[in-house]
Amino acid sequence: MDAARGVVENTPSPLRPRGGARTWPEERLNSDRPGASHAPPAYKEASAVPHVLVLNASYEPLGVVPLRRALVLVLENKALCLEESGAFLHSATRIIAAPSVVRLKRFVRVPYRGPVPLTRKALFARDGGRCMYCGGVATSVDHVIPRSRGGQHAWDNVVAACRHCNHVKADRQLRELGWRLRHQPAPPSGLAWRIIGTGHRDPRWLPYLQPYGAEDAMARIDGISA
Repeated sequence: MDAARGVVENTPSPLRPRGGARTWPEERLNSDRPGASHAPPAYKEASAVPHVLVLNASYEPLGVVPLRRALVLVLENKALCLEESGAFLHSATRIIAAPSVVRLKRFVRVPYRGPVPLTRKALFARDGGRCMYCGGVATSVDHVIPRSRGGQHAWDNVVAACRHCNHVKADRQLRELGWRLRHQPAPPSGLAWRIIGTGHRDPRWLPYLQPYGAEDAMARIDGISA
């Protein structure tokens, strides 16, 4: 019997794959849809910790979910709370400590996830929210080699940029302007980037992400942001 079967069979679950699949579908993991028939009461979510890190039973990072979904896992006895946020959720009858990190009680098989997806949030995380031309606050995305000149929409050709630099650069190449990149763009790698790339950051997550490249990722981000 598949290791994931005990997690998804026989009981309604917010993480149950469609069609009886016994893998952990990443798009469902990061969805906002609770989908559980035994959802907790309508707790008021703590704004300080809107998302929670979910770990496999092996402590491998699986993804980030909204706080309510994490509560469903804990209250249905499918996950253990490893770290609390320090905030509390209130209903008419009880008070619950808001989790920051939860671990599934049963191991779930994860399909191959390939390279880290190139999204705006992930790009801004990689570049520390800074313009790669002037170091100012980034508010837009720019292709180093313009698309009109054959540049690809890929990690090594896309950077965060402020609107001013983006406007001045337009469809020109850096050598035409005499500009240089502050940091060479490169595709991020490692499971930690899949968490950091969501745009959610919580210092309580770092000990669980360190074995998966979190220190290198954070060093790059902090170095760029400085």
